[in-house]
Amino acid sequence: MAKIRVSYEYSEAEDKSIRLGLFLIACGILSLFILGFCWLSPTLQSLQSKPANCTVVSVLRPEEMFECVFTCGTDCKGTSLYPCLQIFVNNSESNSVALLHFDEQQLVLNPKCSYVPPCERDNQKNKDSVLWWEDYFTKEVSSQSFTCFFNQQRRPDDVLWRRSHDTSVLLHCVLWPMVSLLLGTLIVLLTVCARSLAVRAEALQKRKCSYEVCQDLSSSSAAAAASGPSSRRGNNKVDDPLTTNSDLEMSSPTRTLPLFAVPVRRRDREH
Repeated sequence: MAKIRVSYEYSEAEDKSIRLGLFLIACGILSLFILGFCWLSPTLQSLQSKPANCTVVSVLRPEEMFECVFTCGTDCKGTSLYPCLQIFVNNSESNSVALLHFDEQQLVLNPKCSYVPPCERDNQKNKDSVLWWEDYFTKEVSSQSFTCFFNQQRRPDDVLWRRSHDTSVLLHCVLWPMVSLLLGTLIVLLTVCARSLAVRAEALQKRKCSYEVCQDLSSSSAAAAASGPSSRRGNNKVDDPLTTNSDLEMSSPTRTLPLFAVPVRRRDREH
């Protein structure tokens, strides 16, 4: 039996779907690396800090001024000054005095100060923002304990008022790259499986058609073999003229007279 050949080439739509799936897989892997380095690592470091109870010990405003950079347009930049605010708290986790910072970003910007205001061109606006937080911690928070975050390994002398990154950032950093990766893999697998099923169905259809053709050929050859002896007997009868003539004479219902035979009357016989 001849070997059945089936085409494994993908159609244009299947080719596009496979390309889309591979593109989503590549985007998922790339975004996982980018978000991992840019957001995941700082988030994990932020989550390593433990919550603790803090109480304000003192609020200071030294005379030292610090510079900050403000922007006033696409090509416009400048520097202005702001006063330094230092808030010292008692950390219940280590039972020691530490400098309070608003979050990790301000800790990186200025480790000496507790608060870094949004930089404005006017120095007075920067000073007013610092004075507002000084009054807030002096009058409202001074007699109350609040939750702060402490990391003994990284910053034993600093505590954070709030975290810049929480578990939602970690969730988004992992969720969306994994969704893109799984979606692309699913598209590729479904396309390949659909094509494989189509190829198998085509092979079965061709095999079925070839089997039906073989059955038709075998039945026609058997019919030809069965009608062969009867046809040979019919040919033998035609080839024998004597048998054919005798059969015709026997089969004729009336017997014909010869042309020269003349009927004789009774009176002619008497004379």
